[in-house]
Amino acid sequence: MLQVSGLEAWYGESHVLHGVDLEVAEGEVVTLLGRNGAGKSTTIKAIMGVLESRKGSVRFQGTETITLPPNRIARLGIAWCPEERGIFASLTVKENLFLPPVIGPGGVTLDRIYALFPNLKERLGSQGTKLSGGEQQMLAIARIMRTGAKLLLLDEPTEGLAPVIIQQIGRTIRALKEAGLTVLLVEQNFRFAQKLADRHYVMEDGRIVDMIPAGRLEANMDRLHAYLGV
Repeated sequence: MLQVSGLEAWYGESHVLHGVDLEVAEGEVVTLLGRNGAGKSTTIKAIMGVLESRKGSVRFQGTETITLPPNRIARLGIAWCPEERGIFASLTVKENLFLPPVIGPGGVTLDRIYALFPNLKERLGSQGTKLSGGEQQMLAIARIMRTGAKLLLLDEPTEGLAPVIIQQIGRTIRALKEAGLTVLLVEQNFRFAQKLADRHYVMEDGRIVDMIPAGRLEANMDRLHAYLGV
């Protein structure tokens, strides 16, 4: 579904990505692991086209997107849930939920969303400013789910959340996979990521340095700990 080849990116004059190569097959959950500053979130932003300077190749379902603006990339079926969540404080939960347009068939139904996130159903009339961090993350993921996007880019979805909310986010990602969606997940919480992912890419200094399938994770744990410094 997603093929990234030789992806490079810059913040101003700072060269951050140095030839990133990765692939995500349809229906997979794939993680990007690495220490702070390795380039994980920048890779997500470069795939989504929100960086001014990037080059290389990003193909989504066979379509080259490297020259496309973010709105065109989103319309193809790629959705991005940023680390800061992007909830509009002046809008209600319901208004935030219905803000993104439906871009294709196959979106998750409202009944299913409310079953996964009962807090949101109870707080449809609440302002975005009144939500907890966990509820904001639920809303950020929920509004993507109803759009019909096929590939979800999730950037640090468990950052700063309580363990009970992290478990709920984990159940949601599993439900997304069961519904046929594909997920590329940036996550610092390795214990969370290892329970969900089919494969793990490891980043260092703006490059992919390793790929470990879930089935080989235990045999490569020492190597992974060396990469992550845990």
